[in-house]
Amino acid sequence: MVDNFYKKKLTEYFKRNLRKKYPVDTLRIALMNQGYLRATVDEAAREAIKELASEAPVLKDAPQIEHEVIADEEPVIEKKSFWKKIVGFFKR
Repeated sequence: MVDNFYKKKLTEYFKRNLRKKYPVDTLRIALMNQGYLRATVDEAAREAIKELASEAPVLKDAPQIEHEVIADEEPVIEKKSFWKKIVGFFKR
């Protein structure tokens, strides 16, 4: 009975922190450092992940990706390199 109470509390803890994007391994280590049993922590983590997965929306269709090419109206001006400018200066 007590183990079930702790498991529910740990499951809620996992769900709350997984929604905040904390990694599962970090949460497990933190709980084990606080003295919780590894088996209870692992069961609570699995239960929380299962509950969050069941709450997630199901995507029915893949999103359509559209590409559009935008052409510039301005012509591209090629710049002369430094050495071409120097050679052109001395050819005058």
